[in-house]
Amino acid sequence: MRPTLLLPLLCIGWALLGVACSVGLLPADTWWTMGAALVLVSLVDAWRVRRLAAPDVVRDVPDALPVGVQRTVTLALDNGPRTLRVDVHDLHPEAWAIEGLPRTLQLAAESTTRLHYALRPTARGDAVFAGVQLRVHSPWRLWRRSHSVAARQTVRVFPNFAPLAKLAMLGSEQASRTVGAHIRRRRGEGTDFHQMRDYRVGDSLRQIDWKATARMRRLISREYQDERNQQLVMLIDTGRRMLARDGALTHFDHVLDAALVVSYLALREGDAVGLLASGGAQRWVAPQRGGGAIDVLLRASYDLQPQPVATDYLAAATELSLRQRRRSLVMLVTNLRDEDIDDLLAAVRMLQQRHHVVVASLREEALDAVLETDVHSLHNALRAAATARYLQQRSAAHDLLRAQRVSVLDVTCAQLPGALVERYLAIKREGLL
Repeated sequence: MRPTLLLPLLCIGWALLGVACSVGLLPADTWWTMGAALVLVSLVDAWRVRRLAAPDVVRDVPDALPVGVQRTVTLALDNGPRTLRVDVHDLHPEAWAIEGLPRTLQLAAESTTRLHYALRPTARGDAVFAGVQLRVHSPWRLWRRSHSVAARQTVRVFPNFAPLAKLAMLGSEQASRTVGAHIRRRRGEGTDFHQMRDYRVGDSLRQIDWKATARMRRLISREYQDERNQQLVMLIDTGRRMLARDGALTHFDHVLDAALVVSYLALREGDAVGLLASGGAQRWVAPQRGGGAIDVLLRASYDLQPQPVATDYLAAATELSLRQRRRSLVMLVTNLRDEDIDDLLAAVRMLQQRHHVVVASLREEALDAVLETDVHSLHNALRAAATARYLQQRSAAHDLLRAQRVSVLDVTCAQLPGALVERYLAIKREGLL
């Protein structure tokens, strides 16, 4: 229990009254009388506030929240038989962006008051609301007493799944275009039989079913679709390279969002999808198919965080080779530097013994911005030269991978989802698995 600002102000007023009494402007008894009254009033008010019960508080917040997306939280304050003035602050996770707190409320007797505020999670993983802090004001506003109410509550912060919900409303082709993939049509030349239909101009001779043609007495073609019984494994780096930031999110957050997008579309195509996180935090999800697989991936990856450690690509490749025996499309997403190339080449050669490998190398958007900036000083010139040199070394490392018949994507975080989806669809279309 602590005094409000009003009590020190009254004490200052009493002191000024003492000055007036000391110079003979007022009788001395006045000062003693007012002092006794002030002490009595403050004690009575303190006693009254100690008797006031804090209202019950219930927090209404979803158990799962998307990172970086603003959500509304509701606090329901159920008051007792006395009117209360309270200061309210929810003990939300630190560093989250908050609007609408703290708040001062006047609670009517025997009433339920609802307070709404907005929050935006800034990091994935488990987050804790420790309780709700209430400061109840005394009836005469001389004191306020703190209470910690409401139960401790844990929520899970997932990657932003709003894009997945949007893709669920679209067809596979339209969804692919939504994330920036450029699709080249190829009609009827997959590997799985789809249906019989009348011959169309442009069909190849090998599509014609001669038995059906003889029976129907008109040309009949077989139509095929891309094979749907394939497997995709997302191999994502959780080492120090992923701690870099573009905008409000780390590279790892962008990578995880992109991995979930391409995984969702692959599941829509009928393929099985798995995930291996390696470098810092470790996680393995065996490939599985079906609509529920994306939920499994979300629950398995929502709390992954990059660590300030060097990634051992060879160890990751060894683990994946032991866990994933069936031939798969392996999409390795990292931020490749020239000093990593020897280790990565060895890892890629190991994976290529059984799998088709794609390496997506993230490029910081700030690098492109440096090269696009006009140079007007020696400092800017040196920075542009250093950036160009770094990008040249990076490009040389990519060329070494391409020489090993590895598909390499050199993309920014914004380009990553579309590039992954486009390459995945191209590999399916070309039958490389």
